[in-house]
Amino acid sequence: MTLKYLIQKEFIQIRRNAFLPKLIFIFPIVIMCVMPWVMDMEIRNIVVDVVDNDRSTTSRRLVHRIEASDYFIFNGQKATYAEAMQDIGKSEADIVLEIPHDYERDLINGRQPQVLIAANAVNGTQGAMGNAYLSQIVSESVAPSAAAAGKKVSALYLYNKHLNYKVFMIPALMGILMMMLCGFLPALNIVGEKEAGTIEQINVTPVSKWNFILAKLIPYWIIGIVVLTFCLILAWALYGITCQGNLLLVYLMAILMALTFSGIGLIISNYSDTMQQAMFVMWFIVVILMLMSGLFTPVRSMPDWAQKTTAINPMHYFIDAVRTVFVRGGDITSIRFQLVMLTLFAAGMDTWAVRSYRKNSKQ
Repeated sequence: MTLKYLIQKEFIQIRRNAFLPKLIFIFPIVIMCVMPWVMDMEIRNIVVDVVDNDRSTTSRRLVHRIEASDYFIFNGQKATYAEAMQDIGKSEADIVLEIPHDYERDLINGRQPQVLIAANAVNGTQGAMGNAYLSQIVSESVAPSAAAAGKKVSALYLYNKHLNYKVFMIPALMGILMMMLCGFLPALNIVGEKEAGTIEQINVTPVSKWNFILAKLIPYWIIGIVVLTFCLILAWALYGITCQGNLLLVYLMAILMALTFSGIGLIISNYSDTMQQAMFVMWFIVVILMLMSGLFTPVRSMPDWAQKTTAINPMHYFIDAVRTVFVRGGDITSIRFQLVMLTLFAAGMDTWAVRSYRKNSKQ
């Protein structure tokens, strides 16, 4: 009965807080409605300048193909290569395409004219991908027979046939929600009570350590599961994205994620005396775990030493597992290893959190 009333007290405190209910409501909406659009790793809107030294029918056809591409913003034709490079220097263009003299004549005579592509590689990804897109357009115009032969090759994109990046990102964003709601907020709540002195009123009561800790964490676990359900509905309503596997596995992983990060949050609150200190430490841990988890870039793209650090990153196991179930329709056997690791993390973090908590100075 004591636990029941303590949980009621926590919900009353959350409701009376002027900021927390707004954060709990707005945060998942921003994560699901804004982040999938801005966290798109596909390179588009590459600004291109064209220098057409040939002025032939074939070169104009090439220019029109670039204008019609969804990946480029055509910035117009420049008289000389030097003039186009001034746009690169002023960051008004990303790529310059220079078509040589006698371009059409060389094609007719069976020669391969050399087309120059100069890419601004300050942003290496944008420069490389822009060069690849433009090279493909030029190659298809230079060798139409080869392009026609290439069209006989059929590509089958498994699990995400439209190459929609949101399908890849949305399941992982749910991990950020659970991490913030079930890890960040409980830690700040406990440290806030330390600063206000209200936690001392609980410490002098007969309330057991277990009841106190569970009362602090259970409301945020419930909020996390409710918010996760809300996000699943938003993913279906806004993007038409639904879980391809067993939805119960997604909830199981979310619960393990909540247990893990609520333990981490409680550990930080136990060793922090001020909210500023807890916020700094928690944000440092959250950012590192997020960036090193494979959320934005594949783990295999990282250096060897960075790949090894993912072995102690619970966020990595959650993202890997939730994408397997949500996107590929995997079953429990396909995520068995990730479930075991998340269970070990949850048990380890929660045990440390309980042992490090001191109800009073004599314990």
